Amino acid sequence: MTPPAVQMPLAVLIAVVLLVVVWTLPRWLPPAVIGLRQWVFARVNGTEGIAVPGPLVGAEHFERVYADPAADGRSRGAGLSDLFWYWLSPGPQMHQEHLEPGERYRTVARTTRQVLAVPHQRSAELAASATGRMLDRLPAEGVARVRLRDVMMPVWAEVYYELVFGEACPPDARALIVANADDVVTALKCCGLRHLDRRARLTRYLRGRIDAGTAPVVLPAPFTAEETAWYLQGAFFNTAVVQMSEAMAHLLLAIAQHRPTQQALREALAGPAEQADRMLDRVIDETLRVHPLFGVAHRITSAPIEVDATTTLPAGSVLLFNYLAYQRTGPAADGEFDPDRWLELPRREAHFVPFGVTANRACPARGVAPVMMRAVTHEVLRRYALVSSVRHDRSLPSRGPCLLVPAGARRPGPVRLWLMRTADRWADVRRSVVQLVLGSVMVIDARRQRLCASYFEQTGR
Repeated sequence: MTPPAVQMPLAVLIAVVLLVVVWTLPRWLPPAVIGLRQWVFARVNGTEGIAVPGPLVGAEHFERVYADPAADGRSRGAGLSDLFWYWLSPGPQMHQEHLEPGERYRTVARTTRQVLAVPHQRSAELAASATGRMLDRLPAEGVARVRLRDVMMPVWAEVYYELVFGEACPPDARALIVANADDVVTALKCCGLRHLDRRARLTRYLRGRIDAGTAPVVLPAPFTAEETAWYLQGAFFNTAVVQMSEAMAHLLLAIAQHRPTQQALREALAGPAEQADRMLDRVIDETLRVHPLFGVAHRITSAPIEVDATTTLPAGSVLLFNYLAYQRTGPAADGEFDPDRWLELPRREAHFVPFGVTANRACPARGVAPVMMRAVTHEVLRRYALVSSVRHDRSLPSRGPCLLVPAGARRPGPVRLWLMRTADRWADVRRSVVQLVLGSVMVIDARRQRLCASYFEQTGR
């Protein structure tokens, strides 16, 4: 029998257990809640879709199946499209990514290519200038604590405004664009509900410019002025601004968390431009390999696709192309951040599709995006050292907390970095619960509204 002196009272035991549970919450609760959120989404939307790569289509067939001409359906016939259209409102039927193949898509895609056909020197100047103006608005002295996505979003609002309108972006237009883009990406990450009034303000601004004849980029008839406004909003002031802001947040956060890489970049940027560009390209590629911008792209097959001698995907299949899963296969299958792997690993041999597959609507900014990302990174590192200890994942719902240390300022010590990491872990607990609740609300509301299905039922397109 245990002596009474060493017996632990029940109240103390319960207190210890509760303390352990609470202390370990940041470790186990967010993943558990994410799993529950995925279960809710599957229950509402059904188990529609064939995972690629997956049991039916292995990684070795990923790019060939993605590039198949029959993998050309975008929205019609997929229940999952209702959710994406819900998040991308207003005017999701004019979003370039969701237009069905045909003349309407070809006209829109041609217009986008024309807007993005910018010489590399000019695109680099645009990005660097916008970055400089944004950084000028930060405190001149002391370490600044920022969220990288929030710093980058006004940069890309200005860049794409100037590409579309051919003039400098005024503060009121920048505010409209940032409010729209931030609302879209916040809803997509289930960190907040949609605020269609914020998005409608940008729509009205664009429609006013089109009606006044001061919008250089317009779609030809039979597209209406409203459809042109939705197109500009979706392609440039939603997707382009969001994706480039996310890309730069991932890139700068990766640099902040890998000090040797940051030091090597600083040394390279002080040397010949070609050498610096090559190293920056390796860091950009490695960031997009570890943290791909695209999660899952869905395509609907218009005809059967033969995968191999034993497997054929029937027409009407919804294919779910998982970029992260694919990039975790092949010769660069690990999740370690190592830019030097690209010194020996040819991109064509790696399972690496940072901007999609060329034969099936690859990102139209794939040529200009790396050039602008290099220019922005150069401008940031010219002014600051970057330091961060937060969790870095592909979704990045935290928006990338980071410390910007001006040249000559003292680098934050281990205590401050520990506090930053601890605060971020506990913020994950709150965020995961918010994402569960708001994500469930939105997926149910999207299912109720049936924006995509109703559109095709009414128009027959």
